Amino acid sequence: MSAVMIETAASDGIEVRAAALPGQAQLLPRAALALLADLHRRFEPARQARLEARRERQAFFDAGGLPDFRDDTAAIRAGDWQVAELPQALLDRRVEITGPVDPKMVINALNSGANCFMADFEDSTSPTWLNLLGGQRALQQAVAGTLEWTAPEAGKRYTLKPHDQQAVLLVRPRGWHLDEKHLRVDGAPLAASLFDLGLFAFHNAVALAAKDRGPYFYLPKLESMEEAQLWNEVLDHLERALGLVRGQIKVTVLIETLPAVFEMDEILHALRSRIAGLNCGRWDYVFSYLKTFRRHRDKVLPERGQVTMSQPFLRTYSDLLIHTCHKRGAHAMGGMAAQIPVSGDAAASVAANDAALARVRADKLREVTAGHDGTWVAHPALIPLARAIFDEHMPTPHQHHVRRDDVRALDGGDLREQLLTPALGTITRAGFHNNVEVCVRYLAAWLDGNGCVPIHWLMEDAATAEIARTQLWQWLHHVDTPHGHVGRGADAGREPLHLDDGDPVDFALLERALLRLPSRLAKSKDLPGAGRVKEAIELLDRLTHADTLEEFLTLPAYQRL
Repeated sequence: MSAVMIETAASDGIEVRAAALPGQAQLLPRAALALLADLHRRFEPARQARLEARRERQAFFDAGGLPDFRDDTAAIRAGDWQVAELPQALLDRRVEITGPVDPKMVINALNSGANCFMADFEDSTSPTWLNLLGGQRALQQAVAGTLEWTAPEAGKRYTLKPHDQQAVLLVRPRGWHLDEKHLRVDGAPLAASLFDLGLFAFHNAVALAAKDRGPYFYLPKLESMEEAQLWNEVLDHLERALGLVRGQIKVTVLIETLPAVFEMDEILHALRSRIAGLNCGRWDYVFSYLKTFRRHRDKVLPERGQVTMSQPFLRTYSDLLIHTCHKRGAHAMGGMAAQIPVSGDAAASVAANDAALARVRADKLREVTAGHDGTWVAHPALIPLARAIFDEHMPTPHQHHVRRDDVRALDGGDLREQLLTPALGTITRAGFHNNVEVCVRYLAAWLDGNGCVPIHWLMEDAATAEIARTQLWQWLHHVDTPHGHVGRGADAGREPLHLDDGDPVDFALLERALLRLPSRLAKSKDLPGAGRVKEAIELLDRLTHADTLEEFLTLPAYQRL
C-alpha cells in the first residue's frame, strides 16, 4: 500500500497512509486536512488524558472497586437547570433507524419513513479506507440531494425522496478510544472520532445549518463528564472554524457504558448548550457491564438471550435515564431491538417471524409506557410497527411530562445497588455455541469490510459481538457455583462455571466448538466474510485465551484490515 504525503503550508505534517481512491482529493482537500490537523493538535493531549483516566478507573474496578455517583458533582445533580431549547427538527423522534453509511443504506434509511436516520461510522461500519471515504461521499451527496445508487446485479436504481419527505440525518462518529490509522498528523494517528465528525462537518455543516437541519450527531462510548466537556470544546471550536452560530451543532449522547450511567446529569450539564437527549445504548451497556466487572466473580452474567431489559439492572438504567433527561428538558431515547423480519413462506418461517415481531412489539411497548420519547429500529420493515405503538401511547411529540420521580425517590444506595446487581440465569450449551458462532461470523465479515451482519435473524454489529466475545472470556476465566447458575454473589468461586446440563465451561468446550464451526458454516450460502473464517477463529481463540480481556474487539482486528 502506497503512502501519500500532503505537503502544503496549511497541512504540513499530514500523512495519508492509504492507496489513493477515486475522488479522494475532493473528499480530502487541503482545507479539510488543515482542519483535521488543527483538531488533532488542539485536542489530542486532552484525548490521551481522558483515555488514561479510563485506564486508571478500570484498574480501580479490577481491584474490587465499584462505580458510584460522584461527591464532587453533587451540586450539578441537585441544581435546577435545563438544557438549551431543542430545534424543531428534533422535537419528534419517535422512530429512528440506524445503519452503516453505504449509499444504498443511506438512501433507503432517509426514504424509510422514520423520523430520523443515524448514519453510523462506528459499530455497524468496518473502517476500511474505502468504507470511510465512501461513507463520507454518500453523506455529502445526500445532504446535497444528489445521492443515487444502482444495484450492480439487477440494475435497480435508488434515488432520494424530496427533502421534506426524508428522515432527519444524524451522524455517529467512532469513539474516543479509536485511532484512524490511515491518517497521521506530526507522526501520530488522528483520533477516529475527530476524523469522522470533523470531515463530515467540513463538507456539510454550513449546508445543513442553512436548511435548519443541524448538523446533528450521536456521540458514543462516553464514560465521564470530562469526556463530554472535551466534546463540547471540540464542537465549540468547529463552530468558530466553520462560521456557525454557537450551539448550532446539536448532539445526542449514547449512555452505553456503566460509568456514564452514574454521570448522566453531569454529561447533560457539560453539553447543556447543544445536547438534545440521551439514548439507551443497551447492547454496548451490557458489554460495558461485563468489561467493567471482568474481575468480579460475583457479577458474571448469564447468556445473552437471558439478559433482557426486564432484568432489574437494565430496567433501572432505562428508568433513571428517562427521569434524568425529562428533569432537564432533554429527550430520553430508547434502544435497539436486534430482531429483523424472518423471510419465507414455510410454516416455521411464518411462526419465527411472528415470534420476532412479538418481541419487538413488547420491547417498544415497554419503552413508550416507561416514558421514552422515541426508539430505534434496525430494519425499515419494523418502522410501521414501532410507529403504531408510539402513536397510540404518545400522541404528543415527546413525553417530557413523564418525570419518573419514582426512580430518583429511591435512596441513593438502593439506586446504586439496583444498577450494579447482576442478572440471574444460566449458560446453556446452545447459548455458549451461539456466542462462539456470532463472534466468528461477525469477525469474519468485519475483516472482509462488512460491519453489520444478520445472523439467525438478529442484526449483529460490533456491540452485540462484543457481548458474545466478552462473555466467552469471562466464563472461561472465572469460576462460580455449579450447575450453570451465575450471579450467585459472595459464595462464588468454588468450582468452574457449568452449563445448565452440568458440563464445565472450559477451554476444551471452546476448542470443540471452534473445531466444529468451519464445517457447519461451509453449509451456509453467501456467508459474509467466508474467506476469513479461519482468521476470525484464530483471533477469537487468541483473545479468549489471553490473561487480560482485550478492551475492544475492534482494536486488534483493525490492524488486520
